[in-house]
Amino acid sequence: MGGFSRTRNRRLETLPTRHCPRILEKQPATSGRRAERGRLVTRLGEGIAVKAAIYVHVPFCRTRCAYCDFNTYAGLDHLIPAYVDALCDEIHAAPPARAHTVYFGGGTPSILPLDLLAELLHALRLTFHVSPDAEVTLEANPGTVTPQYLHGLRELGVNRLSLGVQSAHDEELHLLGRIHTWAEGVEAVEAARTAGFDNLNLDFIYGLPAQSLARWRETLTAALGLKPEHLSLYALAVEEGTPLAGRIARGELQAADDDLAAAMYELAEEMLADAGYFHYEISNWARSRCSPRSATRNHHRWWPGGPRASEDVSPFVCRHNLTYWRNEPYLGFGAGAASWWGAQRWTNVRHPTAYIARVQAGRFPAHEVEDIPPRLQMGETMMMGLRLAEGVNDIRFRARFGLGLEDVFGEDMVRLRDLGL
Repeated sequence: MGGFSRTRNRRLETLPTRHCPRILEKQPATSGRRAERGRLVTRLGEGIAVKAAIYVHVPFCRTRCAYCDFNTYAGLDHLIPAYVDALCDEIHAAPPARAHTVYFGGGTPSILPLDLLAELLHALRLTFHVSPDAEVTLEANPGTVTPQYLHGLRELGVNRLSLGVQSAHDEELHLLGRIHTWAEGVEAVEAARTAGFDNLNLDFIYGLPAQSLARWRETLTAALGLKPEHLSLYALAVEEGTPLAGRIARGELQAADDDLAAAMYELAEEMLADAGYFHYEISNWARSRCSPRSATRNHHRWWPGGPRASEDVSPFVCRHNLTYWRNEPYLGFGAGAASWWGAQRWTNVRHPTAYIARVQAGRFPAHEVEDIPPRLQMGETMMMGLRLAEGVNDIRFRARFGLGLEDVFGEDMVRLRDLGL
């Protein structure tokens, strides 16, 4: 595909603060220029204290699932080469940072050919100081991966795979509009192990129309039988405008009962605790270093003096998503991707065609930029941190904002304690 000879070197429009993304002056993308760009990034990155998570959005899918309300598009595969070009340009315009995680999400990132994925990873490594132990995750659909592709991912440095298996029952997969079967999901897991993946996440959905508690138990049993390092279990959200919502509105399907969905969640908590998984976030479990069943039910018993950081309990927690839940800096690239950097939050234009056009025109692709004052940052840090078993770390909070949790939320904390919460 020609490597970086296809990448356009442009100056993109910048955000109105000193935290602006920046790029070299417009010059031909010769090999010498690429080397100079790499040296410049290295110089800028020396001593950089800001640690950030990197997200790359791949909005393309073979088909769109019946429940999907995400920023995804089917039938636009012809845009992929131009889209990767635009991604590389946007990446090169980014502020220097120490990248401790890289996450390819979608959409279906596994739809990308390996050579284009290699270009993206090379662009990221030129622009950022990617930590040697960085967590590099790629989301994949079991229906889009082969053993050869998975081996290629490992050779490129992808060390964490997230497979959207969703159910152990083919009729439920059909209802959801997935393109794979349960057997293909199992084959994908086995192929991932053969390729060398030792950090594997599996996604599942519960609360489906006509799904019984017994069927959900069967899915959980089958999932645990695959011995993943991490499980993400999500309650089905019926989003307006999706085919699934249309079928429910027409009376063809009945939405799941809320009490039944709650029972499914409680069943998952019980079964995964018994299997030695640490419930570290509302919808996420990771295989723990130690597995006393009672500890997961009351995480304060895991360690004297209260909760420790999630990654101290399990090496398999998703470090990338912990960045979001701790409200720490992240940079997002691609159509619809969001960033949080230097007291600003911005979101790119959503459609890949509009995104490509903006970058090709030398324009910064964000369409929403928001300044986040310190008080709002504190509130968001508390709100997001309450999703975690570890809660909000007072030492980290004080180091960041110069105030402790009691200083900012003292009255609310007393009121909630009085209520027994």
